[in-house]
Amino acid sequence: MARITPRKGLLNITPYKAGDAKIDGFDRVIKLASNESPLGPSPKAVEAIKNRTDSGLQLYPDPTCRELRQAIGEIHGLKPEQIICSAGSEELLHLLAKGYATDGDEVIYCQYGFIAYPITIYAAGATPVMVQEDNFTANVGAILAAVTPKTKIVNLANPNNPTGTYLAKSEVARLRQGLRDDILLVLDAAYAEYVAQDDYDAGFDLVDNGMENTIVTRTFSKIYGLAGLRVGWAYGPKSVLDILHRIRGTFNVGTLSQAAAIAAVRDVDHVAKAKAHNSKWMPIMSQTLENLGMTVTASQGNFILVHFAGGPDQATAADQYLRSKGIIVRPVGNYDLAGALRITLGTDCENEALCAAMSSFFS
Repeated sequence: MARITPRKGLLNITPYKAGDAKIDGFDRVIKLASNESPLGPSPKAVEAIKNRTDSGLQLYPDPTCRELRQAIGEIHGLKPEQIICSAGSEELLHLLAKGYATDGDEVIYCQYGFIAYPITIYAAGATPVMVQEDNFTANVGAILAAVTPKTKIVNLANPNNPTGTYLAKSEVARLRQGLRDDILLVLDAAYAEYVAQDDYDAGFDLVDNGMENTIVTRTFSKIYGLAGLRVGWAYGPKSVLDILHRIRGTFNVGTLSQAAAIAAVRDVDHVAKAKAHNSKWMPIMSQTLENLGMTVTASQGNFILVHFAGGPDQATAADQYLRSKGIIVRPVGNYDLAGALRITLGTDCENEALCAAMSSFFS
């Protein structure tokens, strides 16, 4: 009997492995593995959820996310009609690959770019093209050199996960100018709210310049603390959004998710508090770990990438030691960074516990 077979490329996918959340023998753990917000969601977002659970859950959510798009536009100074909402920004990455790449096409991403990129590319039937980075940072010249007549999309995480590095606005503009007009540039700005550099820009201006070849994706999973509700969004040209609307799920953002995101994006004070907490702990954590002999890649996210002088063996030993103390961080061997660990910044107490455990490991 003939066997059914999957479409070309799907068996090349290594399924995404989320960060662990439990350790055997521990009722509670310190989870610093998934770049979640240590402050949690805005109290106003929590209240919005409670208010919506009283009635209306038997009804389908607004498929256009009209109020949410208006709120995002209001806060960011963007045109609501050029905003699309999604079940997390990763859904948008899949939709963009599906909408603009197919068999025989190539999609470029960077060496240490988000691990979901090759998954979305293979799922669309296209060919991933990985470009080498320079000191853990995207290299515009290398990206442009990798372009071929088959190139349809360039994915750029800015800031990048898991390295935390970023490209300045001028470099992103140079990239866009160096690409053909028929290549879609996807700027994945999931960590944009954390960036403290004056030369950074998420890329909205590139969308507003009248060309139809750039889109910026964002998320409510990081600084807004709504990872469990799966809400993402993008700002792009109407022609691209038209394609995404044709292939997305009709009711892809739930009622409670929309309500929470509306309240969260409007609570600018909570966002400022979360950014201030991150800005406080980034230098403290980085300096503490460097004093212990590790090398820290300067990060503009809510996490740090630490490299061990002893290489993969020492990184593995440190990870196991931290787990013995009930602390979960993220090994990044799947990014070909086996000698490093990615550590999310947590609460004050969690960060202090991590620093103490690391000091103990090296003592």
